[in-house]
Amino acid sequence: MNKIEKLLKLKEQNNVVILAHYYQDPEIQDVADFIGDSLALARHAQTTKADVILFCGVHFMSETAKILNPTKKVIIPDLEAGCSLADNLPLKKFNNWIKAHPGHIIISYINCSAEIKSVSDIICTSSNAEKIINSIDKNQKILFAPDKLLGKYLIKRTNRDLILWDGYCEVHAIFSFRELVKLKIRYPSAEVLAHPECTEEILDLAHFIGSTSALISYTQSSKSNEFIIVTEPGVIHQMKKINPNKNYIPLSNIEGCACNECPYMRLNTLDKMIQALETLEPEILITSQIMKKAKKPLEKMLELS
Repeated sequence: MNKIEKLLKLKEQNNVVILAHYYQDPEIQDVADFIGDSLALARHAQTTKADVILFCGVHFMSETAKILNPTKKVIIPDLEAGCSLADNLPLKKFNNWIKAHPGHIIISYINCSAEIKSVSDIICTSSNAEKIINSIDKNQKILFAPDKLLGKYLIKRTNRDLILWDGYCEVHAIFSFRELVKLKIRYPSAEVLAHPECTEEILDLAHFIGSTSALISYTQSSKSNEFIIVTEPGVIHQMKKINPNKNYIPLSNIEGCACNECPYMRLNTLDKMIQALETLEPEILITSQIMKKAKKPLEKMLELS
């Protein structure tokens, strides 16, 4: 019995659904029951009939699945699969920041811990952030955390004066502008597709800016046959499955590596998935109080989306 066969047998025995983010290794994407971006995964987690959710992503995503499905057992292949954005937002400092800005509504990007969600008013993803901000009264002051680069992009898109937390995604913030210029010269017909967590100078050169799912959809609808991809390269696997005859060129980071993978996402492996299904651990555990508070802004997000 090979690894895939063993994994699928364990999945069936324990009535498990496997959810995976687009930034996972291709072999994990291919074995998952459902793959998507943060918004799609949150929606799917809310409706699953399985007894156990094996979440192949990062810790905050697994927490979101647990909050939306408190009666389900949620497990993750590697508890160390964290997020630089979530790690940069400690609860005590965040609460002090909120106290320093009374009268502001708190919109937190989904890339944050359950504790941060529990003291937020609305959660958003890169798919729905613009829509959510536009739904709020223009006279209402807004705090936005933790991604300042996404926040700067949203300020431009919504013409709102957001107060931003000083955080960024360590993957998207280090794409090389110089290498992007070189690639545009080398591939003059290629369209530049970028995630809104990238720096402003990168986004200024993009033909299309969107969430991971939006970027994948764009390659399907675009008449272009070449794309420079400015996000975690895991998305290219799905792009190739949809349109294998098109050319997808990953942008290198400032260190010159064209393999700008999220180190946290890539901690998950097939071996760790098998071990998690054998033991039904490590399990995501959150206090009922935190879950109850964090569920409100998540449900508000889904409602506004």
